[in-house]
Amino acid sequence: MAPEDDRETLAAVQLNLISGLGPRLQSLLFQRFGSAESIFDAPGSELLNVAGIGPKVSAEITKHCNLDQARDEVAKAQKHGIRIVPRSSAEYPPSLKETSDPPPVLSIRQNLLPEDRLAVAIVGSRSCTHYGRTQAHRFAGALARAGIVVVSGLARGIDAAAHAGALEAGGRTIAVCATGLLKTYPPEHVDLANRIVDQGALVSESPLERGPQRGLFPQRNRIIAGMSLGVIIIEASEKSGSLHTARHAMEQNREVFAVPGRIDTPASLGCHNLIRDGATLVRHFDDVLESLAPLSSPLKTDDDKTIHTPRELNLNEQERAILNLVDTVATPIDQVLSESQMPTSRVLSTITVLEMKRLVRRLPGSFLERTTG
Repeated sequence: MAPEDDRETLAAVQLNLISGLGPRLQSLLFQRFGSAESIFDAPGSELLNVAGIGPKVSAEITKHCNLDQARDEVAKAQKHGIRIVPRSSAEYPPSLKETSDPPPVLSIRQNLLPEDRLAVAIVGSRSCTHYGRTQAHRFAGALARAGIVVVSGLARGIDAAAHAGALEAGGRTIAVCATGLLKTYPPEHVDLANRIVDQGALVSESPLERGPQRGLFPQRNRIIAGMSLGVIIIEASEKSGSLHTARHAMEQNREVFAVPGRIDTPASLGCHNLIRDGATLVRHFDDVLESLAPLSSPLKTDDDKTIHTPRELNLNEQERAILNLVDTVATPIDQVLSESQMPTSRVLSTITVLEMKRLVRRLPGSFLERTTG
């Protein structure tokens, strides 16, 4: 059903257009009434029973129950090649649904794909040093070449370097924008945004024409964390906004990584504090892949391989071929030997390597099992 014909989607879009109704209040309304339609059907007295909903916001909800603004918003999105994706859509990021305040609707320029589940965020200072910019570019490029989708926020500094690193490596990157998708911010990143659309997607929870506002950026950071398996922080000072992303990642049970910097500069003090408090210190992308948790369900790639854990991306062709012959239940070693069409000694040595990488385990009676944890 097209968004303009789907009353629930229109109601969610309309809710998002109401001034003073942020993600937290929208979540509370959904918890109370169950759907966007039911929120607009509720009498004002019931709306006022929701914590944080005052007379002004209640009146705005009642005033816009005809959803005319939402119809205009959807029409505008279609005109510019932007799609409105409600939380009920199969395209809505599954990992984002698991968070405490997922946006009821997302505006998406281009498409989100199944492989976007294999995503890592890279964020950090807008006023970064050459070192920070270089590390963001390096990590993003290495992750992209391994098959990881790089997520960031289209901001100046570290974000821009991360997007560029993924693009130049021929990989996929997603920009989560704080502003609406028709108000690219910062304005000098219009060309970068267009390049991202060619190799990834732009995503926002903001209405299409919403410009930059102070509170939108930390609010946006929960989406960056929610769409990622883990977050890499590069060059964050003690008051850096990227620390909000790290906090959201911790709350959402995502991995938090920090790249160390010079100990005598405030530019990396936030990163060093994260490391002190338990974040994983990373030196190269192998550290990231080794630490990421397994996927909640296996991912089928375009070349018909099945990935259970991001560590599997860091394999050579021979190791990957042998691993894909091992099932998650007991698999006879003789079966792997016969199906591999490789010399026995090479297969056995590769199995040993996969054991060391904790991707297979030996079972009694000459059996193997693929590990998913």
